[in-house]
Amino acid sequence: MAPRNMPAAARRLVTARRPRRFLARIAVQFITQAIALIGWTNPAQAHASEQAFVLLLPTDFYTAIGVAAVAITAVALIFIPQSALHRLFSSWAIPRAAISFPLSADALATTTSALAFMALLLLIAIGLFGSYDPLANPLPLFIWTLWWIGFVLLQAVLGDIWRYANPWTGPYRILLEHRNPTGFQSLSKRVAHWPAVVAFLLFALFMLADPAPEDPARLAKIVGAYWLYTFAGMALFGAEAWLGRCECFTILFRQFAMLSFIGRASGRLRVGVPGWQIPDAPARAISASFLVLMALGTSSFDGLNETFWWLGKIDVNPLEYPGRSAVFWQTVSGAIISNGLFILSYSVCVYLGLALIGEAPRFAEGFGRLALSVAPIALAYHFAHYLTTFMVNAQYALAAASDPWATGADYLGLGRYYVTTGFLNTAQTVRVIWLAQAGAVVIGHMLAILVAHGTALKMLGSNKKAIISQTPLAMFMIAYTLFGLWLLSTPRGG
Repeated sequence: MAPRNMPAAARRLVTARRPRRFLARIAVQFITQAIALIGWTNPAQAHASEQAFVLLLPTDFYTAIGVAAVAITAVALIFIPQSALHRLFSSWAIPRAAISFPLSADALATTTSALAFMALLLLIAIGLFGSYDPLANPLPLFIWTLWWIGFVLLQAVLGDIWRYANPWTGPYRILLEHRNPTGFQSLSKRVAHWPAVVAFLLFALFMLADPAPEDPARLAKIVGAYWLYTFAGMALFGAEAWLGRCECFTILFRQFAMLSFIGRASGRLRVGVPGWQIPDAPARAISASFLVLMALGTSSFDGLNETFWWLGKIDVNPLEYPGRSAVFWQTVSGAIISNGLFILSYSVCVYLGLALIGEAPRFAEGFGRLALSVAPIALAYHFAHYLTTFMVNAQYALAAASDPWATGADYLGLGRYYVTTGFLNTAQTVRVIWLAQAGAVVIGHMLAILVAHGTALKMLGSNKKAIISQTPLAMFMIAYTLFGLWLLSTPRGG
């Protein structure tokens, strides 16, 4: 959502990074990496206000350093002793609290979930009957800025707080669980996690291609319909069966939570380096592994379809963008194809790596375990892509919280409150922003390489086998780093 009082150039930047496009942006990052990197790794070009300053930065130098850091990480694994790698992903138990809490974890989750449900009902009501302006109505700002940007990052840092914040668990336990805890039907194993995959894809396409995903009334109806759909599935098949296999956000958020420095193992809360839980995690079904790959694939495409490169491919003048309706089918097809190609490419890398050590028959297990190593990259792109959007729209969210019905109220006592976008218009602040984005991308890839190697080591039991099996994935991640840094500095339109 681009603020209306922003300078035209800065408005174009924020519009290009609006949260509604996130989910479709991760997939095409790979499909074009080979082509795009060849044609666009020359000195960084600019888009809008921030990109004009990015043009002045030595992005080629920064990119070279970033790619080199990822490559050195991959090579260094050859020389690190196996015992040191095991210690890297070890964890330490947190002493048990001497103070007892009045509520158990389940009771607390039920209470907070019920409160989240009531808050969601209020937001839906404001979406239906409040301001038509998505920058003044709290619902779009909450969904796209506070939840989809901010909450995802908190989930990865603090662990599975979605357990306490989801709007279904509390109402289900209060209304239905005592009647039939396991539901009225059993969910067939053949279903696997495919309903969640389909739901996530539809969510991605809504954000990417829908003409008005931020329209408050339209968004309120979709959010309400999805809540009813999920609650009905829980009532029919049981809460855990439906949330754990068919509710895409619960599954994806649980995967992101494994990046947290804090987690539970052996019945205790433990701390370790980010991602320490992933190497010991059991293999997931291939359908469940699709979600984190689609998160990255969609986010990549969300960034790619704003670039001059993509707009040129679909015969759109980036300086005269015709609107989302005019490129609806191009966006839909691009998102679907890019996600498919990204998943296929990742699968090939996993298979080739296992084939090199004669373990190709273990492909399903390898795919189900190694896919989680993509989570650091997906989170890094999430942060990098939405940083400026969050910095602007979080201010609008604060103003909307103070006056949710756009009646002139000031419940938070903000007084005359002005949204600032000055950090997009000075070279010094833009340099800091760009370096933070680029740094996140590089660190995400470095962590992904370490996590993938740790996972392979746990799975194969040999450092030599792990190194050989991870060679194709390491090359994939190095190339992906180059593409991601290109994506941050290439000119954009739309």
